[in-house]
Amino acid sequence: MQLDLRTPMGLMFSITGAILVAWGLKTNGDAIYAKSLGINANLWWGIVLLIFGLIMFFLGERRQHKLEEEPPPESDGTERRRGHGH
Repeated sequence: MQLDLRTPMGLMFSITGAILVAWGLKTNGDAIYAKSLGINANLWWGIVLLIFGLIMFFLGERRQHKLEEEPPPESDGTERRRGHGH
């Protein structure tokens, strides 16, 4: 079984994005956003990270399901050797 890197990466970005979205919603309208012209950067970047993470996660899961459904390649007895000129 092979693990697609997009799955754990998507989970990491999704969790981080969800934390930022929650923090941005909790602190919405606070004085800390006065320095950033009133833009709630935590909320907006949290949304971006959450969307990116979910896309990566679903792409990784879709690929994982395709790998599980594919039959293993047939071996004809002649294996190619990999390496440095062997």
